[in-house]
Amino acid sequence: MKIRRVGAAGLLIECPDPDRVEDWRAELWRRRESGELHAAEIVPGALTVLLDGVAPGTAELLAAWEPAPGERRSGGSNVAIPTVFDGEDLESVADLWAVTPDEAVRRLTATPLTVAFSGFAPGFAYMRGFPDEWAVPRLAAPRPRVPAGSVALAGGYAGIYPTASPGGWRLVGRTDQKLFDVRREHPALLTPGTRVRLVAA
Repeated sequence: MKIRRVGAAGLLIECPDPDRVEDWRAELWRRRESGELHAAEIVPGALTVLLDGVAPGTAELLAAWEPAPGERRSGGSNVAIPTVFDGEDLESVADLWAVTPDEAVRRLTATPLTVAFSGFAPGFAYMRGFPDEWAVPRLAAPRPRVPAGSVALAGGYAGIYPTASPGGWRLVGRTDQKLFDVRREHPALLTPGTRVRLVAA
């Protein structure tokens, strides 16, 4: 783990793997809630956690902390996503997994996912939880338009397109769930630490 200063009041924690990012994210949220940490923002990424608006001396605090593996349960809610599994890439995903489409759906609905970080578009959550061997490549050429609500896979992640946009992930299903709405108190439905289940609709 490395800590780098970013700007006047920011720190960047560099982690060796995504599991460690989740451990640090949960630990930092817990310590902020308890008053041990003062930070305006805690933003996890694929291999980093950014803290912004931190107090002087925070880097020294971080260097003395060691999150325990498995602390990832902290700071998240549980969300079920009703999903119709009729995506145009479902069969190709099943082929890559060497299973039937029905078995692919069973795997997708049986696997608990956790939002690791957000990016690409407002409300787009990168969800982890699949075994490494289930990782699937992105499409060779992205589609010019992916419908809002499309449930998709790429690499080791699952994601749901909050709005219609170009995209190169493999589409396995769709949901009517509203992923991002500026009229809500918390616009993004899926935020880092949220535990997610895809439920066959």
